[in-house]
Order: sequence, then structure tokens, then C-alpha cells
Amino acid sequence: MRLFIDAAVFRAGTSRAAALLGVVLVSATLAGCANDKDVMAPDEPAEKIYNEGLTLLNKGDLDGAAKRFEDIDKTHPYSEWARKALLMDTYVYYEAGKYDDAISAGKRYLALHPGSQDAPYVSYLVASSLYDSIPDISRDQRRTRQALDALDDVIRKYPNTEYAAGAKRKVEVARDQLAGKEMLIGRYYLEQRNYTGAINRFKVVITQYQTTRQTEEALFRITEAYMALGIVNEAQTAAAVLGYNYPDSQWYKDAFKLVQSKGLLPQENKASWISQAFKKLGVG
Repeated sequence: MRLFIDAAVFRAGTSRAAALLGVVLVSATLAGCANDKDVMAPDEPAEKIYNEGLTLLNKGDLDGAAKRFEDIDKTHPYSEWARKALLMDTYVYYEAGKYDDAISAGKRYLALHPGSQDAPYVSYLVASSLYDSIPDISRDQRRTRQALDALDDVIRKYPNTEYAAGAKRKVEVARDQLAGKEMLIGRYYLEQRNYTGAINRFKVVITQYQTTRQTEEALFRITEAYMALGIVNEAQTAAAVLGYNYPDSQWYKDAFKLVQSKGLLPQENKASWISQAFKKLGVG
């Protein structure tokens, strides 16, 4: 069995979380094992330290649990207990919101134990740590791109696992975030009447993030920009593609009015890059 403890489930304290946590519990009785000592006995067994870490984790003492798992790495670095402890450290750091520490521990685990049965779970924890630390859309999106790469890696390497399913859901959000960043910059350029710069940003959304919720607005904004430049055939195409794929969209209604204000109607030029971008994905 694999260790997979969903954060929300674990915090809720459900019976399922208890059952999953039991996967990593050793057969030794845990009662009375935990203590608050900061100093280890020189010959303290790895199994005892590990069990103390699990007990502290059950009590919600994430910092204490992390320390005990770290202690195993220091005192029994080449043991199987050290491997298990590094796995648990990755999980505990993630639960504590210490995402950089979780990423560091997870990457170390994968470097040391790439063929482990828990490698898919650790890969998912690393990707989730990147994902959960995605910054606000107004900031640099380097972490979002890293998250997307890590999530795609989980999907590619472990396609038939529950981790791949979870990663796919996160991928859509990460892609929407990157598309949203392009839209933010594109709207700024549009306000500054830098129409070429705006078109380049909206083009990224249309060609690279076409399945996100940003696409409808991108098609309208690019209609605006082309109309402002007097490139009416591309504006008509953008409006036509918008109407074909999103006929009930308010963005289409606005694009229709904009084109119509110049005595024109939406009309697709199938040779346009806009039309071709949608044809490549079988849309439109």
C-alpha cells in the first residue's frame, strides 16, 4: 500500500485518515513513546524515534514531529528508517505550510530513492508544495511555471495513479493563473495604446492556454486591439471565432457590437492565425 494522506482529510480527523496513517505505523505499541526531550540518547533506536515522531504528528505537534524525523537522518542516516523518516518529513513540512522545506526534503528523497514505492507520492507532495505556494497574479509567476512542470511530471511518470488525477485538477488552475498573468499585462498595454504589445500577450493566451477561462476575454480584447489598429479582417475573425465557440458569452456580444459599430459583421478568415489556432485543437 502507498502512503497517501490528503491534507484536508487528515486535518478533519476522519476514520479514513486514521486508516491511512496506519500504513506507516510500525507494529510496536506507540503508547508512552513520545517525549519532549530535545537531546537524544546516543544509542536511541531509530524505530523508537520514528514512533515518537508519529505520535507527535497524531497530536498535531508538527514541529516536534519534524524534529524527531530529522533526528533519524542524523543518527541512522543509511537505514530504512531514515528513508521512511525523510518521507514523513516531506509530508509534515507540507502540512505545516513550510513548502520550501517540503520541496527540499522531497527532492532529496527522490534523489536518494528514485525507485521507491513511495516515489509517486513524494513527487506529488513536491508538486503540491509548489502549487500551494503559487504567488498572487500581480507577482512574478516563476513558481507557477515550476508547479506546472512538476505536476506535468507526476502525470507523465505515474499516469494511472490517484496522484496523477489530483495533479490534473491542479494543472488547470495553474494554467489559468499563467493565462491570467498574460491577460493582466495585455490589458495594461491596451490601456497604454500599445496595441501590438497587447496583441502579443493575448495571442499567448489563445495559442498556449486555450482551454482556460481566460480565452473568451482574450478573443474580445484582441478584437479591440485589431480594430484600434485598423486591421479589421483579423478583428472580424477574432469576433467570429469567439461567437462560434462561445455563442452565449457576454464577451461575444461586446465583440459583435464593436465590429458592428464600424458597419461590419464577425467573419472568419480561415487563413488567420486565430482560426488556425483553434483548428489545431479541433475547436471552431
